Amino acid sequence: MISVNNLSVHFTGEFLFTNVSFNIREKDRIGLVGKNGTGKTTILRIITGIQKPETGEVVLPSGQTIGYLPQEMKVSSRKTVYDEAITAFAEILDVKKQIEKYFDELVQRTDFESEEYLKIVNKHSEASEKFRMIGGLTIQADTERILGGLGFSKDDLDRPLQEFSNGWQMRVELAKILLRKPDLLLLDEPTNHLDIVSIQWLEEFLIKYRGAIILVSHDRAFLDNITSRTIEISGKKIFDYKGGYSEYILKRQQRFEQQKSEYNNQQKEIRQIERFIERFRYKNTKARQVQSRVKMLEKMDGIEIEDFDHSSIHFKFPPAPHSGKIVINTKGLSKNYGKENIINNIDFLTVKGEKIAFVGRNGEGKSTMSKILIGELEYDGELKIGHNVKIGYYAQNQWEMLNPKKTVFETIDDVAVGDIRAKIRGLLGSFLFSEEDIEKKVKVLSGGEKSRLSLAKLLLTPVNLLILDEPTNHLDMQSKDILKNALLQFDGTLIIVSHDRDFLQGLTNKVFEFKNKNIKEYSGDIYDYLNSRNLESLKELEVFAKEKRLSGKKENKTDNKIKWEQSKELDKKIRKVTKQINNSESKIEKLENEIAEIDSILSNPEKNNELISSGEIYKNYDELKTHLSSEMNKWEDLQVELEGLEME
Repeated sequence: MISVNNLSVHFTGEFLFTNVSFNIREKDRIGLVGKNGTGKTTILRIITGIQKPETGEVVLPSGQTIGYLPQEMKVSSRKTVYDEAITAFAEILDVKKQIEKYFDELVQRTDFESEEYLKIVNKHSEASEKFRMIGGLTIQADTERILGGLGFSKDDLDRPLQEFSNGWQMRVELAKILLRKPDLLLLDEPTNHLDIVSIQWLEEFLIKYRGAIILVSHDRAFLDNITSRTIEISGKKIFDYKGGYSEYILKRQQRFEQQKSEYNNQQKEIRQIERFIERFRYKNTKARQVQSRVKMLEKMDGIEIEDFDHSSIHFKFPPAPHSGKIVINTKGLSKNYGKENIINNIDFLTVKGEKIAFVGRNGEGKSTMSKILIGELEYDGELKIGHNVKIGYYAQNQWEMLNPKKTVFETIDDVAVGDIRAKIRGLLGSFLFSEEDIEKKVKVLSGGEKSRLSLAKLLLTPVNLLILDEPTNHLDMQSKDILKNALLQFDGTLIIVSHDRDFLQGLTNKVFEFKNKNIKEYSGDIYDYLNSRNLESLKELEVFAKEKRLSGKKENKTDNKIKWEQSKELDKKIRKVTKQINNSESKIEKLENEIAEIDSILSNPEKNNELISSGEIYKNYDELKTHLSSEMNKWEDLQVELEGLEME
């Protein structure tokens, strides 16, 4: 157990937090949450020893190891991807060098019977045994497995790390931490540089991880699927909740309601005491009672209501102008950068009103396709934009395109036309820009503020096709929910590139996966797509098993009879487990849909006051979450069982 005791940190003239204490148990899965600037990253840095607090301490058991992944870091390695990743095995590599040193000495000696020769033999044997015990025999397989899970191909492993973007370099840093297997993992926004496939792989890895984990993340689905405890930093102190992020939100609201009730009761009691004092202040017969009540007021600890920040972006897209039925139609669309082919021979048809998600690993062509559709990039093949289609585009780095020398107001005023000019201040206010903020220069804004300003610009011109490339970057969870609600009400056509499963859920009705320079279409939303991918993996396993059995028919018939019976029994087991997996996936899908319905109700408390006020919905929500967690565990066990059968 790691103990965090009475931490206080002083920052810019006042305390960031004071007397923060909590324990980290052996297999804890903790989500560390709070508004930007409350000190989440600071706490992680203190636990690692990078930063010292004004007061307090972190007590670690002897030999306890910690792995820390910051949000951003500068990587300057000149090694290949693989060679940089295996630096995680410093101890193993040192032992390997010792083995090689002893081996070289033995090769050069001829005094095979001497005591010195036998000493070297023993040292070589001991080093070899240690190498085996600490995992030296599997470092290549482990390294390739984790790098592969994080999105690197086999060809990437021998490429210099410097050829990759900072995001891919951060993946190697994450791989090194996972390979070290520390007792405590501290991960600060680990999904920032990952695509949806790698996020899922990391999620599954962390669920099975043997040590403790503390996560800082704006990915609700990621937190919900991994964490079972949530620590919130608010008002310079912490609140410790049992449960993942969604459960924490419900319990936080309950805490707020309880605080309001206790505060109102105390205020009522105070008013009663004050009335008594005022009424009998000048009566000698009541002097003792009056003094008693005065002292009672003086000793009373005032109950404070936490200052919950309920502000968030609130807006609605303008009505979409009428367009033709066919919005986009491509045939044989291809794009090359020099000799490198990014997308190849793509046929893509979009009709009016469709809501489409582009998903896939980073570098597979999603952003490239988006830029081709808006006319920013040249291409080969055919591209037809439909009649009267007006495109609104939000780039992944949209905020970098803002003029840093202009103020927030000027940025909008320069492009606003007609009646909207008189409503600029109101528009900016809906995006959380105060009267003081709108006079700030763009260059002094934070990443989140620049993203909000870029989104505000999208509202100035009515469009009927929105193409959004990672629009939730830099947005907090509450603002993401408001943006999602606005997109759900948008009556035009939507194409969105995103890796955020919670944001995409229910937002799109079609998914295009970019893979191997082409695209594959899936009907439904993001979870329908993810379920389809799992089913396809199972089918691939079935085909592999069938081919394996068929290849055995060429063997000698005498020996084959027993093998045939064993194969038949194995096939029966595989079919049984596969059926159980399919049933489990159906139950998971049903539970997730029911949870999504309750999420929708809870996100609109004003419309659903009667359903929420009884409290029964919270009980039902907790039960569904429990059932989902149990069913997910069952599904994982069945997957492991199937993998074992396929290896027989």
